[in-house]
Amino acid sequence: MPVLEIMTRDPVTASPDMTLDRAALIMRDRGVGSLIVVDGDTAVGILTERDIVTKVAAENRAPASLTVRQVMTSPVLSVHPHEDVEEAARKMSARRIRRLPVVQDGKLVGVVTENDILRLLPHLVEITREFAHAGFLEGAVELAEGHCDRCGIYSKELMRDGKLLLCPDCRPR
Repeated sequence: MPVLEIMTRDPVTASPDMTLDRAALIMRDRGVGSLIVVDGDTAVGILTERDIVTKVAAENRAPASLTVRQVMTSPVLSVHPHEDVEEAARKMSARRIRRLPVVQDGKLVGVVTENDILRLLPHLVEITREFAHAGFLEGAVELAEGHCDRCGIYSKELMRDGKLLLCPDCRPR
């Protein structure tokens, strides 16, 4: 089953320049645990409750003096709307994340969460967690869609090189 059949089509978003206190209010008022950070239609990061707790509250920083860009997790791993739900679950499990932006042709079109997958296939998340725990997913080669961390060019073939996501032209040969 493709991700587009279970994804949320209108994800709650934030601008990278929004103040963190405003972003937290949106999360509270909309009842969500994360905001997809967008620059235009392009997903450039994700801001989660965990980011706020570990990077702001735990360090006694003032949310009104910080922007989303300063706290968000970036680059953001994403999936294509036609990608199989089981593959999306594997990616989430391997990276220990619970939300994935859904991106098509560089444009944010939705978000898929662990809860979306659990509602459809409750056994799937537990199985992929066990695989990740056992290390079976560690060596998998995964492609991501987004902007290269080195040259900034959009690519559907980003691969991780250390902490960077690189396009084919910027990857070591």
